[in-house]
Amino acid sequence: MKWLRTIAISLVLLSSQSVLANELATFAGGCFWCVEEAFDKVPGVITTTSGFVNGHIQNPTYEQVSAGGTGFAEAVQVEFDPAKVSYKQLLQVFWHNHDPLDGGGQFCDRGDQYRPSIIYHTEAQRQQAEESLDEVRKTQPFKGTIKTSIVPLQNFYPAEQYHQDYHIKNPLRYKFYKYNCGRAARLKELWGPAN
Repeated sequence: MKWLRTIAISLVLLSSQSVLANELATFAGGCFWCVEEAFDKVPGVITTTSGFVNGHIQNPTYEQVSAGGTGFAEAVQVEFDPAKVSYKQLLQVFWHNHDPLDGGGQFCDRGDQYRPSIIYHTEAQRQQAEESLDEVRKTQPFKGTIKTSIVPLQNFYPAEQYHQDYHIKNPLRYKFYKYNCGRAARLKELWGPAN
């Protein structure tokens, strides 16, 4: 009977421990292929999904969003394990992978559909995003006004399947696009050689 009591106590202790579930974060930083690649490299990131955020039509297509006028921005939704990577760390990855001085698009992609934003899911994420913005303003290694917005998540639609993991499925085309778009060169200019 002693063993039965030990098992019962163990079960109670296990059920009382809080197990952290995976969380979601959403970022818009221009072309979602490039944002997805940046977050795929982060230990603790479970999955990334390229898609469209905060627009005013249902089930948008890439053609509709890229043409403009839908209110959507290209974005990446990141599922992450908070026991392995914090939201604060993800914010750092985001800041160093977009141009916060450009509110009219990113790199060679122009228009509102490429606007940079931190899209928060919870009040805690909003607070951390605001703190990270304040920190970047204090320490920014470049001159200019930061145009990256912090906005609540209204809706998110995954992009078509051929956009998912594009950097993996089409490495040569992806590298050609990224290089010709000037993304890597501009990030190095803004943030230094580590990018």
